[in-house]
Amino acid sequence: MSSNHSYRYSDNYQAGFTLIELMISLVLGLIVSAAVIQVYLINVKTSSIQASGSELQDASVFGLQQLEKKVRLANLGNPSTQIDSTTVNGGVVLTGLNIGVPATPTPYANTGYLTRRAGDTSVGSNGWTGISNTNINSDQLTIQYTNITGSPIRDCEGAEAAVNDIIIERYFLRQVTGDSSAGVIKNLVLACDAGRVNKAGGIDNTMAATDSRQFGQAGQELIVNADQFKVLLGVQYTKGANVGRTMYLPSSAYLAITADRPAITSIKMGLIVHGTTPVLSSDDQTSFTLLGQSNVLKTDASRSKQVRTSYETTTLLRNARVVSVSTSLLP
Repeated sequence: MSSNHSYRYSDNYQAGFTLIELMISLVLGLIVSAAVIQVYLINVKTSSIQASGSELQDASVFGLQQLEKKVRLANLGNPSTQIDSTTVNGGVVLTGLNIGVPATPTPYANTGYLTRRAGDTSVGSNGWTGISNTNINSDQLTIQYTNITGSPIRDCEGAEAAVNDIIIERYFLRQVTGDSSAGVIKNLVLACDAGRVNKAGGIDNTMAATDSRQFGQAGQELIVNADQFKVLLGVQYTKGANVGRTMYLPSSAYLAITADRPAITSIKMGLIVHGTTPVLSSDDQTSFTLLGQSNVLKTDASRSKQVRTSYETTTLLRNARVVSVSTSLLP
């Protein structure tokens, strides 16, 4: 007895991807992934720039407004409205004469507390050093004013100034308190150190060493993340070859004028500041023009790329007026 076996072959079969199809899929996947990563990086870059820019707006611009507000008080309460380097209680403190200390027999010693510029001498603990994060030294601006408002006011460190007090304030760059960074670029702030001037002349040092009204301390932080601070004095000539002209001079150039020294009527200030949020960008600005002077950021391989910008402002000294009177008679 025999049996018959039949075999049936199906026309249906399962086939896989070919090598070419796999390669095409892989390439397409990589292209899509690259596009997604690029969009992500752009979003991160934009977000970091916006965050850093917001920090600049919140800290630096607000601080600059407060600085301008204080500078406008310079020379307030002084009977003399034409101020220079010899004016007693003059709004811009350039020499000991401005705070009532005569040049002889002993001139004012702590020159590091006066308006300073690169090349000027500096003496005094916590005095101006010219520190900056660029190839150019920073400046220091020292002003003074008398509280004739009729009620107590606050100096730049927040201490109360009584009616008729003569307040002296200096604005300068220094390292952040406790900063231990080892890089060439330091963590700097624009600080303000306030004190009082004796009505008979000289700095009032009768306060306790810890009292913020004691002049010559490290001062209160006013603007954080600063890299540079520069100052120019706006002067107006009332006589001599430059009569009628207005110029902006660094303090050292102003003090170098020996004849027909002009009166100070305004102050130009410039700042370079940065945000704290690192940015993912190859565009890292390192060169700035500040008050007409080129500033190049110091080289520091350890620093993070950050958004930096410069600010300039011109403040008219409302308490300093120059009146030119002609004594010539018409025929």
